[in-house]
Amino acid sequence: MRKGYEGTGPGAITPDGCAVELYARLPVGDEPDIIAAAVPAGVHILELGSGVGRVTHPLLERGFTVTAVDESAEMLARVRGARTICGPIEDLDLGERFDVVMLASFLVHAGDEEVRRGLLRTCVRHVADGGCVLIQREGPDYHTNVPRERVDPSGFTVRIAAVEPAGEGVNSVHAQYVFPDAVWTQTFLTRPLTKEQFESALAEAGLEVDAYLTPDGMWVRAVPTA
Repeated sequence: MRKGYEGTGPGAITPDGCAVELYARLPVGDEPDIIAAAVPAGVHILELGSGVGRVTHPLLERGFTVTAVDESAEMLARVRGARTICGPIEDLDLGERFDVVMLASFLVHAGDEEVRRGLLRTCVRHVADGGCVLIQREGPDYHTNVPRERVDPSGFTVRIAAVEPAGEGVNSVHAQYVFPDAVWTQTFLTRPLTKEQFESALAEAGLEVDAYLTPDGMWVRAVPTA
């Protein structure tokens, strides 16, 4: 388990506190539509942090080729139809380049700045000339609108129960997922980034914003600066 991360509930728990059985239940949102609208049809996507394939599978159905990377073998065992690679994302070096590299799940907000730098270096190392990097950011009130909860139409509740300081510029977030037959929790570290801080982190890695893809600014298309 990574320091500062933990999870509870039935089934396997990954090093960052994610529950495999939980993520196998979560429905896909609008991510595949956002991604498909932002990149050319049928390109090869390197998905960093694929989990159980919640987004992978809809992308495959839309005709994309996907290489799915995750540090959890239990997560990757649920992925179907994609090449899978198990290992820490920040250390990944496949010696290949891809039309699109995707860093979703708010991974750019890693509490450890060196991990974040490693994640973004991995993106730059693997994006092809003329390609792009798709990044998912936290919403503007993610750390301040607490506690909050959302009841999913399928019948479970997602609750951000607490956000507490956990070091300089880092918060510990406690999330709960309540289903009729099971409850999972996850505690993880995350670093809030203003738009300026986010763009500065990209610049440090050799990336720049090409477009904010959604009105809330949570999905971004970036391109290499050199």
